[in-house]
Amino acid sequence: VSLLLAGLFSMYFHMTLSYVGQLLDELSILWTLAVAYSFWYPQAYFPKCIKTRRHFFWLTGITTVISTLMSFVKPTLNAYALNCIAFHLLYLTWKELKKCNDKRVHRMAAVMVMWWALAITSWISDRWLCWLWQAINFPYFHSFWHVLIALSLLYCCPLVIYFDVSYEMPSFKPKLEYWPSDSWPVVVPYVTLEEPHKQC
Repeated sequence: VSLLLAGLFSMYFHMTLSYVGQLLDELSILWTLAVAYSFWYPQAYFPKCIKTRRHFFWLTGITTVISTLMSFVKPTLNAYALNCIAFHLLYLTWKELKKCNDKRVHRMAAVMVMWWALAITSWISDRWLCWLWQAINFPYFHSFWHVLIALSLLYCCPLVIYFDVSYEMPSFKPKLEYWPSDSWPVVVPYVTLEEPHKQC
């Protein structure tokens, strides 16, 4: 639901280019990230003062409310702040990859980072060199940003699920797969669960 709302508000903002649309777009992304953090942030990385997932919900909720209020103070910084969250996600991915020997997981993470790097390059180029692209009549980098960040998330989500299963359901063995086939140049990644046979 939160992803659907983020998509609708983003569409509204890009259709109207209004201040209200900008805030709805950015705040829906912020709240979607907050929901994702609340449910899927690994307990192994909780601050020492947080003992349970319920306490972490409260911490995430309070942080999100404060961030929401602060977003009205300097709206021009909102997009930069939201993009900075990616650095924390990349750091967490790196920490998890150090504990993982599965080559498929490492390959998927590399592809995710590649799409993210292309996306953030497009976004920065659109932000900082807008005058140049307008001068040569090539105003498409913001569109590229949307497509490329969506591709990055296509790989990020199965990675998060893979690591979440490893923590929350250790009796299952998660495995990354690609649809329709590994050999296709464009694929949709997903996670399958293999339940090991229990020894009696």
